[in-house]
Amino acid sequence: ARRASTYARPAYKEAASAFSDVTLEAIRSARPNDPGVQPRPAPGIQFVGIPQFTDLGLKVSQEISAAIAGRQSVDAALKKSQALAEKTGRKYR
Repeated sequence: ARRASTYARPAYKEAASAFSDVTLEAIRSARPNDPGVQPRPAPGIQFVGIPQFTDLGLKVSQEISAAIAGRQSVDAALKKSQALAEKTGRKYR
């Protein structure tokens, strides 16, 4: 709801006119309990309510990008990403 409220501001709607209608429709039509086009093994979307979640996502994305670019193996990217997740998770045990 917070993000959708941004689109009620005329100044924002004008500044974002190239994409605001499509984005607002995506927000309104999102199905958090049934995301995606394929069946899911569990309901819901991926989100962890800790401040480090966004940072972890960025770091994991960088590892995966490095693997896609050929700078490291997929196995190395996954191992590094798992280690990052475990390090972050230890703070919340």
